[in-house]
Amino acid sequence: MHWVVPFSAGGPFDIVARPMAQWLTERLGQQFVIENRPGAGGNIGTEAVVRAPADGYTLLMAATFNAINATLYDKLNHNFIRDIAPVAAITRQPNVMVVNPSFPAKTLPEFIAYAKANPGKINFATGGVGSSPHVSGELLKTMAGVNLIHVPYRGVPPAITDLIAGQVHVVVTAPFAVIEHIRAGKLRALAVTSATRSEVLPDIPTVGDFVPGFEATAWFGVGAPRKTPTEVIDKLNKEFNAALADPSMKALIANIGGSPLPMTPVEFGRLIVEETEKWGKVIRAANIKPE
Repeated sequence: MHWVVPFSAGGPFDIVARPMAQWLTERLGQQFVIENRPGAGGNIGTEAVVRAPADGYTLLMAATFNAINATLYDKLNHNFIRDIAPVAAITRQPNVMVVNPSFPAKTLPEFIAYAKANPGKINFATGGVGSSPHVSGELLKTMAGVNLIHVPYRGVPPAITDLIAGQVHVVVTAPFAVIEHIRAGKLRALAVTSATRSEVLPDIPTVGDFVPGFEATAWFGVGAPRKTPTEVIDKLNKEFNAALADPSMKALIANIGGSPLPMTPVEFGRLIVEETEKWGKVIRAANIKPE
């Protein structure tokens, strides 16, 4: 079994995929091999799976980037919803808004008020254009009625370094990237972007507590080439859901700030369609273009 991860080794996708692949290998007696195929915001790895034989032996680590890229890129060689069959969802996790402790706003309502009083003067940094944190920030701008300037970095670590140094005002990112800085008091968390509070940051309110209806999460899941037989997909779905019920896998997912997301293939397919529509609207409204 080849499980294609469309990003470099060592990132959050790898952190989840490699132990899960080992768990599935032991359970099924069949080797699950992780293959990192980075490039073009996840499109290169996705297209490799689109073109693979539909025999159930090639899988894709699909995620929010697939739903975003459907609109972000004008000319893709695939249609994600048409060409990838949903197999199983794995996890959903919020982004978190963090500021330097010296920033004048101590809560999200204070941040929104400060941003309204200083339009176009507050910036928010993320790990890149078209990332889940970027579109989350754009959605917040629209729903809260604030004018923030996006500062894209090549990855999250340099953005966090600059935030701690006071070079940028706010970073939107996945919790695991900043949780130690929050605990150490180097950064202040204002809010998480999920509909409910995060288990890893239980004291931090949600954006939706102050901006009604706001929800923006990143999800990971598994896809296969579109003509993969239904019985193969159903068997794989059962095994991935079994992995999500295992305490060691639950702990692994909790470590990256996520929660398990067991779903049927049909439910996962519905989530993909909803997310593609949602982020398509945000990308078109903000006129976001890939770098």
